[in-house]
Formats: sequence, C-alpha cells, structure tokens
Amino acid sequence: MAGSNGTAGEVSFIYQQIFIQIMDAGPNTKISVIILISLFFFFVNCVMLFALGSKHIFQETPRYILFGHMLMNDSVLLLLTTTMYTMGAYYLQVTRALCTLLVVISYCTFRNGPLTLALMSLERYVAICFPLRHCNIATPKRTGIAIGIIWFLSSINIMTDIIFVLIVNPSLFLDVFFCTQERLFLYKWQLDKTQGFDVLYFVSVAVIIIFTYISIMITARSVSSDKDSAKKALRTVLLHLIQLGLCLTSFLYATINKALYTVTDSSSLFINLRYLNFLIVLMLPRCLSPLIYGMRDEAVWPLFKYYFCYRSGKVRPSIYVH
Repeated sequence: MAGSNGTAGEVSFIYQQIFIQIMDAGPNTKISVIILISLFFFFVNCVMLFALGSKHIFQETPRYILFGHMLMNDSVLLLLTTTMYTMGAYYLQVTRALCTLLVVISYCTFRNGPLTLALMSLERYVAICFPLRHCNIATPKRTGIAIGIIWFLSSINIMTDIIFVLIVNPSLFLDVFFCTQERLFLYKWQLDKTQGFDVLYFVSVAVIIIFTYISIMITARSVSSDKDSAKKALRTVLLHLIQLGLCLTSFLYATINKALYTVTDSSSLFINLRYLNFLIVLMLPRCLSPLIYGMRDEAVWPLFKYYFCYRSGKVRPSIYVH
C-alpha cells in the first residue's frame, strides 16, 4: 500500500522474514523456557496481589492501590507478551480484528508501567512535602480516577491508529496475517508518531520522578522532624527511577532486534540473539520490577512470604499492618 509518506510495508517485511526464520528453527525448548518463566512470575504477582487483598488497609491506601495496579498491569502484559511471542515463533496467523485487540491491550499495559511509576512518585511527594493535606489529596477515589487517566493517556496513540484504519478501509479488519503492532500500520508516519509518543512519555515521566526526588530531598534537609519518613520516601522514589530505567530497556527491544538483524550474517545466530534479547531486555525487567518494589516494602514482603510459603508457621505476617 503506497503513499506519499511511505508505507509501513518495508517495516513489516523485516519482521515477517525474521519470524519465518524462527519458525524454521523449531523453537520448542526456548518457548517452553519462556512460558515457564512467564507462569512463575505471573504466580508471584498473583500471590503478591492476594497479599495486598488480605489486609483492608491496603485497599484504602493510595500507595498500595497503585502498587496493586502495577502488579495487575504487568501480569496482563507478561501473559500477552508471551502469547504473542509464541504466536510469532510458530508463525500463527490471526485476523486483523483479533490482532488489533491483542496489540491494544499489550500497547496500553506496556506504557502504563512508567506512567504508574510517575503517579507513585507524586503520591510520595505529596505525603512528604504536604503531609497535612495528603489525606485530602491522595484519596482512594482520586487514585482510581488517576488510574483511569493513565489508561486514557496510554491509549491515545494506538486508538487514533485504529480509528484511522476504520475510516480508510474497515474491511482490512477481516484480513488474516501474522500479528505484530507494525503490521497494523498503514503508513510509515504512524510508526514515527508512535516513536514520538514513546519519547514524550518517558521524558515526562523522568522529569516528574526527578522533580519529586529533588523536592523530597530538599524537604528532608529542611525539616528536622520525621526525617526517617523522608529518607524512606527518597529511597522509594529512587527505586522508581531505577524501575523507569528497567522500563526503558524494554522500549529498546525493537531497536536492538533491527540492529541484530542488520549486523548478523547467520540466521541461527540472529535467532539465538533475538531470543536472548526478548528474555533479558523485554521480559525480565518487567518481571523483576514489581518483585523488587514488593521486597523492600516492610508491610507487603512478610505477607508475601507468608502466602508464598502456603502459610507456613516459619514465616509470620508483617507487624506493621493490621
């Protein structure tokens, strides 16, 4: 499909050639490893969500509501990413309508991660810099509204692409093809637009997290009382910055794939490198990010260990939460 702005066909072609080569490689063992890792971390996230749901205070505290949203979001992303990778490995073709549904959910959950981190940092900023107003500003209801705004912001770009296809040629949704986000693009400017949105998201989130970190640091130095809470908040926001870095590595996945495809001469070498790229750059950062956050939380981590060990008497729930 030609156009003055160029088409996405040239982008899609490279992906199609990649996945045909992967199909020929018979990746049963590699796919099994990915599925097992995905299911393990999905189970970990579910246990942590169960731990959050076991205490009523978690359901009323904005910080833990946001953490629960991050867990659910990354769990859905993990399952969808594994599903789409498996479909790619075996070159399974689906209708454009089903592909659109899968891509929309994975696209939104993928970008919800950094936006949720920004919101969690802002919540800590309000708690430390405006402690007397924190209960009025950060309420469960407003937290739910903020999560809705996150979903709206993350879906703007992909929804405009879907609306564009519906206007240009609705019958395209009946086509059967191999499912990737790039295959949904009709023109190259759509790919450029997506990259522009990604840059905007990350720059905005990075600015927010750095701003909250500096503000909390200044408050911690100027206020003599409750310095321990300020130091904990500083460590939390710094952790959010590290998590943002993990999210950023995930966004480099497609770029690294294209670079590997360009520089490698051997198909088998490319397939192995692409597999490691998916596992290390795309999958593990999103698996580890919620786990790292939960490990450092004095209230959640003991509860998680308690339920993860099937309520073993050797592990007792946190004494900080009642």
